Parts: sequence; C-alpha cells; structure tokens
Amino acid sequence: MPYFDHNATTPLSPAAREIWLRASEEHWHNPSSPYRDAAKARIRLEGAHERVAEYLGSTKERIVFTSGATESAHAVLQHWGRTFAPGAKIAVNPTEHPCVLAAANLAFGERIVWLPVDRDGVVTVQAVREVVSGGQISGVIVMAANNETGALQPWAEIARICRAARIQYFCDAAQWLGKLPASGFSDVDWLIASGHKFGAPKGVGFIKLAEQSESFSTQPGGGQESGHRGGTENLASSWALATALGEAEQKKVFLEGERLRWREEFERSLIASLPGARIVAKDAERLWNTVSAILPTGENHRWVTRLDKRGFQVSTGSACASGKEGPSHVLAAMGVSAEESKRVIRVSAGWETTLEDWRGLAAALAEVAKEMRGAAESVTAVP
Repeated sequence: MPYFDHNATTPLSPAAREIWLRASEEHWHNPSSPYRDAAKARIRLEGAHERVAEYLGSTKERIVFTSGATESAHAVLQHWGRTFAPGAKIAVNPTEHPCVLAAANLAFGERIVWLPVDRDGVVTVQAVREVVSGGQISGVIVMAANNETGALQPWAEIARICRAARIQYFCDAAQWLGKLPASGFSDVDWLIASGHKFGAPKGVGFIKLAEQSESFSTQPGGGQESGHRGGTENLASSWALATALGEAEQKKVFLEGERLRWREEFERSLIASLPGARIVAKDAERLWNTVSAILPTGENHRWVTRLDKRGFQVSTGSACASGKEGPSHVLAAMGVSAEESKRVIRVSAGWETTLEDWRGLAAALAEVAKEMRGAAESVTAVP
C-alpha cells in the first residue's frame, strides 16, 4: 500500500533497525555504570553524539538526546524563560509546529511578537531584520521546513541576522533533516529534531545546544547527557537515530532533484484532472516530498477515506492537529479560509516512494473526483 504520510512518521529504516537490535542485544548495559561492558555502551553512545554533531557542524558536547521534538521545544523555551532578562520578548513564526507554539506560549505568553508571513507562509528576511532592529527582541523562532505545506524558510539568512544582532535563534528542523542536507546548521544556535521523521525509532530526538549553554537542563537527575538531561540514556534509539541520519546524508539527500521532478509531475496531473484544485504555497521553494492541495469539492476526510480504500494513505494535514476542531493555524496564517481548509489534503512521500506510486496516486485522485461528482449528480437528480 503506497504510503504518503511521511511527514507524520516514517517506517523504521533497515539500517536503524539493525543497529537498534544490535545495541539491545549486545550493549544493553547502563552507560553510566563502572564496569567494562558499561564502558563499551558509553563508547557507542559517545559515538552517536559525535556522528550527529559531525553532520550538523557542531561538537558532541552540544548534542543532547531527548524523547523527541516536543520535549526539546519545551526544554529550550523554558530555558529561555529562565535565562532571558525579565520582560524579554521573542519573535515567532506563526506557522510553527504546534509543539513549538505551545512551548512558546507557555514560557512567554503575551511577550510574543508574531512575525508576518507572505501568502506562501514564508517569513521574509526583511521582516526579521525589522523586528530585531528595535532592540526589544531576545530570541527568534523560525522553523526550517513546514510540516503541512513543505515550504522552506530562509533559516540560514535568519541565523546570520540573529548572530550579527547577538540574538538567540531557535530552529525546528524536524522536517528538514533526512530530506535535505544538514550542512549549514552550525550557524543555528538552538536546533531540534525527531528521529522518527527520518527512519529512526519513535521516542528519540535531539537538541543542538547554543554555545555557552552549560546551565541548560531538560530535567534534573543523575547528570546524564553531560548534565543536560537526567535519566538513563537510551543507547539503542540514540545509536539508531545517528545511523538513520547518517544513511540519509550519505545515500539519499543527493537524490532530491530527481524526487522533486516526480512531485512536480504529480502536481501537474492533479491540477489537470481536478479543475479548481490549488497547490498550497505553490510559489514557495518546498520540500521535494510534500504537496498540500485544496481540492475542488468535498471535505478532506471523504477524500482520505476513499483513497485509503484504493490503497493510498494520505493525510488531512498535520497528524498532531488532525483531531482538533477548526482550521489549520498554518493555513489560517496564509489567508486560507476555514471553508477551503476543510478541502485540504497533505501528501508526503518518502525515499522509497516510486514514480509509479506518485502516478498511481494521481490516477486514484482522478477516480475519486469522478466518483464524488457522480454521487453529487445522483443526489441532485432526486426529485
């Protein structure tokens, strides 16, 4: 069954699975214990830190393994709340993932300055320059790639602006890593990611700490993760995360151009076969794997159900917000109406998705559209 919901979660990669099993069987010892087998586990854990740091252009001391992006976001924002000056304000992109928005609101509340976005949901570099020039902002939050639309943010330029202004920059790279190269993130102060977005197990992620963040701690405890996160380390999952990220960096991200052409062909087919359909953020640079489309008729859950029956798994949007009532906050920030939001589906492919899968989904969408038109005509024809 072709799976087109990789932005929600990805299947465990064979390489990550192999390492997870190996660690669970051979290195199950507590890395903090004093004997030789525990020391071997400690070496493997340090190796995982080093490998992640290498791809991000950082150092192993600045990589902290966590349970995922939600824990990481709350830890960073709570740290900001404790260490920034009283009354400090932060500038936030309104299309951030819900976990980041929740953490920011909890820590700063009314002291948030919302950054404007263009019609594609992209924060402009000029907007960031203007908001930091006033001297009232202590931190900026702008993600790398949007989980709903795939729109890429100008994070590298924002990082340079913040560094020049000596302002902290926080970037959620959960959707970027594993799909696009990790090089360049060395200029980002705080970075978070979740392993299950790129083939690692669920329940493991990491934070890249800013320089001079020795006081940072997600939770007090036994001093694990160089004192930044108490609790027995999850070697198996951390090692699997480093393996999955390494596999993506070495064997996959260079295939982006080919995969982008497949996505563009799919979009052309969708627009041609479904008159009135629109691609969300169509003019923005986007992830090669993501299409958010406003369909011409019918609520999105009906499309999802009918596509599922045909063997294609797609989403109505962010998996983290699909159970909530009301329109997507991302689409609302872009000016998409509540009525249109009800007709949006999100398609997100993976590296194993084939061109034939994309073409099959396009054909299935055309079939569902014809079926739904026929059903609507039948209802209309009833006297």
